[in-house]
Amino acid sequence: MRSIWRTLDPGLARDIGLVCLADGVVGVSYGAISVGGGLPLWVPVLLSVVVFAGASQFLFVGIVAAGGSPIAAMIAGLLVNSRHLAFGLALSDVIGRGWRRWPGSHVMTDENVAFAMGQDELEQRRAAYWAGGIGIFVCWNLGVVVGGLAGSVITDTDVFGLDAAFPAVLLALVLPALRDRSTRTAALVGVVVALAATPFLPAGLPVLLALAGLLFYRAGKPALEEVVR
Repeated sequence: MRSIWRTLDPGLARDIGLVCLADGVVGVSYGAISVGGGLPLWVPVLLSVVVFAGASQFLFVGIVAAGGSPIAAMIAGLLVNSRHLAFGLALSDVIGRGWRRWPGSHVMTDENVAFAMGQDELEQRRAAYWAGGIGIFVCWNLGVVVGGLAGSVITDTDVFGLDAAFPAVLLALVLPALRDRSTRTAALVGVVVALAATPFLPAGLPVLLALAGLLFYRAGKPALEEVVR
């Protein structure tokens, strides 16, 4: 841990700290929504420790709370987290070898992956990855416990707008990717398919059908100079 903090520059440490706090707030939202939706406190807490994947956890709880099948919720969660396969391949040297691969893979999030990819040196990338991952893990789980305890008191979390917190964070994360025309087209097709299917299908299935939007994704053509090489 000392080497991590010695390697991080103050500016990067500050940014990681702010993101950890923001994720803790989203964790409060998740805990409150889960318990307010009728789940016992131990369910969101256990999911947060064992699964530790905010998007998948929100999706799972949302589908189950809406009466959807737990299997559909699990499949949807796995599909959402399938991007971690690419993350793992890209950051294999950052996570390290041996026993470090297990906790390193568990604390993988969009945020600490982004922090690691933004560094030039391997040591800096490792420090950013581990500091972000451990910090987010701690803040997220503390937030879930606090939110879960609050959710047992607050009967309607919608009044405080907590239900909108995580969708807002997700939207902020995907907005940069939507600058690409092909990605934007695939996303729009997925949204249309999901909205059209929602009135007719059980909760969870419209999300899976939204993956049809990937059929409309077209990878960009390589630059001319790369083709010449």
